[in-house]
Amino acid sequence: MMDLSAARWQDDDFAALAAHLRGELAEEGYRRFHSSLLPGVEDVLGVRVPLLRSLAKQIARGDFRAYLAAAYAHAHSYEETLLAGLVTGYARMGYDEAADRIAAYVPHISNWALCDVAASTFKVLPKDPARGLAFAAGWMARPGEYEKRFGAVCLLDFFVTEAAIDQVLALLDETQHEGYYYKMAAAWALSVCFVKFRDRTLALFQDNHLDDFTYNKALQKCRESYRVSPEDKALLNSMKRG
Repeated sequence: MMDLSAARWQDDDFAALAAHLRGELAEEGYRRFHSSLLPGVEDVLGVRVPLLRSLAKQIARGDFRAYLAAAYAHAHSYEETLLAGLVTGYARMGYDEAADRIAAYVPHISNWALCDVAASTFKVLPKDPARGLAFAAGWMARPGEYEKRFGAVCLLDFFVTEAAIDQVLALLDETQHEGYYYKMAAAWALSVCFVKFRDRTLALFQDNHLDDFTYNKALQKCRESYRVSPEDKALLNSMKRG
């Protein structure tokens, strides 16, 4: 595998990275499989996420700022875009710089995987809990489906805590979008809330502003969890709408 920690991130470095991704690392069978999980995404090469994580960590140890300054202009595949998000997560930066660079990544999110895989690496956000929660809430307030999904995934990854649970539940209750991928993320987040804060989440399930799809999907995800008791699964099943 290439060692990218010493790259200076000129055009030839990006060309070498692209050739490496399309050559040694791409797998046709995995490309077909992963493409089946990303309907409408035409630029999947077939590089496994652990390999992308390894490359991102190498880049993050080097001149990651030079890389990020030009990465999106050179991103011509799903993997190259995701790699930029992973580098953003793994690079060592203070909160302000990291938040700015995360904000630069979000507009490039065009499917659930670019959202969820990268968001899980943005561990700088809970290091400043008040600002991190406000950052996630800000994306929940944006109009785009994947902007809202990104906010919801940040909530479930980092802020389902004693200090933040009431704000998280309120955000999930009040945020609406017709997009399937936002609704699925909201339901997923609510199921995480139920597992960790059963009573407060149950109270929301009993009185909420959720659309029927999100509400029923959240109940389903709770029932599918091995961390939810049989008694609660039966209760939740009785609460389905329609």
